[in-house]
Amino acid sequence: MSQTAAVEPFDGDYDYVIVGAGSAGCVLANRLSADPKIRVLLLEAGGRDNWIWFHIPVGYLFAIGNPRSDWMFETRAEPGLNGRALAYPRGRVLGGSSAINAMISMRGQAADYDGWCDLGLHGWGWNDVLPVFKRIEDHFLGETHHHQSGGEWRVEEPRIRWDVLDAVRQAAVEMGVPQTVDFNTGDNEGSGYFHVNQKKGLRWSAARGFLKPAMNRPNLRVETGVLVDRLAFTEGLAPSIEFLKSGKRFVVRPQSETILSAGSIGSIQILQRSGVGPGEHLLEAGVPITRDMKGVGRNLQDHLQQRAIYGVSGVKTLNETYHSLLGKAAMGLEYALFRRGPLTMAPSQLGIFTRSDPSQKRANIQFHIQPLSLDKFGDPLHRTPAITASACNLQPTSRGEIRIPSADPSAKPIIAPNYLATEKDRQVAADAIRVTRNLMRQPALAAYNPTETLPGPRVDDSDAALAKAAGDIGTTIFHPVGTAKMGSADDRDAVVDERLRVRGIPGLRIVDASVMPVITSGNTNTPTIMIADKGAEMIIADARTPN
Repeated sequence: MSQTAAVEPFDGDYDYVIVGAGSAGCVLANRLSADPKIRVLLLEAGGRDNWIWFHIPVGYLFAIGNPRSDWMFETRAEPGLNGRALAYPRGRVLGGSSAINAMISMRGQAADYDGWCDLGLHGWGWNDVLPVFKRIEDHFLGETHHHQSGGEWRVEEPRIRWDVLDAVRQAAVEMGVPQTVDFNTGDNEGSGYFHVNQKKGLRWSAARGFLKPAMNRPNLRVETGVLVDRLAFTEGLAPSIEFLKSGKRFVVRPQSETILSAGSIGSIQILQRSGVGPGEHLLEAGVPITRDMKGVGRNLQDHLQQRAIYGVSGVKTLNETYHSLLGKAAMGLEYALFRRGPLTMAPSQLGIFTRSDPSQKRANIQFHIQPLSLDKFGDPLHRTPAITASACNLQPTSRGEIRIPSADPSAKPIIAPNYLATEKDRQVAADAIRVTRNLMRQPALAAYNPTETLPGPRVDDSDAALAKAAGDIGTTIFHPVGTAKMGSADDRDAVVDERLRVRGIPGLRIVDASVMPVITSGNTNTPTIMIADKGAEMIIADARTPN
């Protein structure tokens, strides 16, 4: 639909309009509408989460790569991946990516947040964010120094175990990595089982935890099937939002603030279509420049994993069960009766955080260990017993970008993560494969005869061979952040300040993973929810004491 089509005012008066009902948007809607005097409109492009595979944990196998639930993005052909392009799933449903992700509850490392503070972002250090992490949680460990119960974000133990994963954990100990029962104490170095965002064997998305308890509030309106096109700016007022719904174009302007929570890709698309972004890119896309902001869409960071696969023998993996009718029936029955077993599985069950080489000051690689193997998500599992040991660089130095190709709101973005662009990242990737090989040589695994099939025995142990192999087998673990980063007043590439206000545009904030200045050392969903809870607190406080 053309931008010149008739625009109708959207009915209702609202103090805040939140664009995007993903992990951050669900939290914001809950927190802001808790005051019955605050009127909130939440706009979501996707639909309701009323499909069974949004709730059975293993449903990510059916949700990823499905246009019902996934934006179906792809990266460009990446030079660092030897010319390969990757599928780049993002959730398109209430709950956003928390409805299709790995469900792994991970905060990162204390040093991540203290590093943000060192950049001049006061209030974002570990001691500042730990109370926020605690208050959002309903943790199975209960009240401890690091955790709390009673919050909306449910965290539980996995409801399945595998002998082969127990052996890998012991192999990590033999390699010098201690066991841990909790990765979320500020130092996640160790080996252990991931805690998951589930409740009694069902996925616990941000929609289920934060949005649904607030849905009946009369001051909260939730609209699905809404494609936000652009923002329009009027001096002295919060930006208005133009969006498409049911074949019509509408406009709405909040009384207080417009809040972008569409994620590290979606929020950037909206800003750039509104003429806010790098001027040269906007002109190439045919968009008039409203505000030339070089940082919008840049600073893209993601975790790239090297998916190593090892055949095993003498031990059960999911591969054999998957190809057995009897095995599938048993899995279904176990889940139906007890809410346990393989249908409760997160994509990865065992985690190992360690160092790619002894010179590293802290854990800089994370393993996702899986009792299965496949070519890529969406493909069937392999038929022979195998495990996958994926090691990712937690602190990448490569930076990419997001760009719109045109002003068309239906056009898919150009996603250029720029993986393995730096010598440091290539070295860590090569060293991570070496660590993987060392792990598989430990005595605890000898009985299962792990045999490398990917990258394969033909790849020798030289830096050059391993770096090339990393490009051949590397793939995303779906953690794009940083494209509208927070920064201090002297950071010319910063898009938002430490209170998440867009620089130079009154009445506009960004509250989602895009504001991270540097990626956290682990899975990024729980940090995004923390940012949203802290952001809501800031919004409410600033409304009470305006500048």
